[in-house]
Amino acid sequence: MNTPCELVLYHENKQLTDETAKAVLVEAKRLEKKYNYFDPDSFLSALNRRTSAELDHETKTLLQRATQYYHSTHGIFDITVATFKNLYQESTTPQELEEKKQALLPFVGCEHFALKKDKLYFDNPHTKIDLGGFVKEYAVDKAVQIIKKHKIRSALVNYGGDIYALGCKPNAEKFTIGIKDPSDPTRYAKTVHIQDQALTTSASYERNIQVQDKAYSHILSKGSDVSLSRSVTVISHNCVESGVYSTSLMIDPSLKTNHQVIYL
Repeated sequence: MNTPCELVLYHENKQLTDETAKAVLVEAKRLEKKYNYFDPDSFLSALNRRTSAELDHETKTLLQRATQYYHSTHGIFDITVATFKNLYQESTTPQELEEKKQALLPFVGCEHFALKKDKLYFDNPHTKIDLGGFVKEYAVDKAVQIIKKHKIRSALVNYGGDIYALGCKPNAEKFTIGIKDPSDPTRYAKTVHIQDQALTTSASYERNIQVQDKAYSHILSKGSDVSLSRSVTVISHNCVESGVYSTSLMIDPSLKTNHQVIYL
């Protein structure tokens, strides 16, 4: 997942928790290998290279969900911004980056791919898909499913700030989550208490891309550059939902949502 991952399980049976932790780890590694954008041997890379178009049920479902979020966020959450993702590493100046980005923008948008039966079709050779802003949150939700299947009722899953709190702690208190101050990440600006909820924070203070003397957010957008000095936290019923909206609200704070949102 290219980020520190934490799993906290509460149960009196250590063997059960060990087995559960192992199952969660295996699932996380499976998803990382399958959908790693940068791994040329990943299943996702084969789709982007057009060397394969066959979709399994899981990938088809993920692409369908991503497309639904694309429409519900009015095109803000877009897995095809990967079309110009490599330009941030290849460009030597901000001007070069902008010129190349503008040339590829006509090929950005989920309307440039289609799912027909169990196959993926692109309408051009340029559009690429990156599920990185989606799969990590999906992996959290999958971890929660595994934990529930093992009959554990109290747990905390944290994959690089994508969090789900299952139940309460053994002392019946909700889980306390600290949200870092984007202007000073060494301190927490706010704490929240959650139970059976997901929380994700999108920010760029720890991850950004440098092109010459200009820093860009790792959150890519078709429009204006995303701010490096703020963060958005969203609390919802599952991690994918929280992740989609925290990312989207970083790009466009005017987007409407019924979820609890914390702006810093």
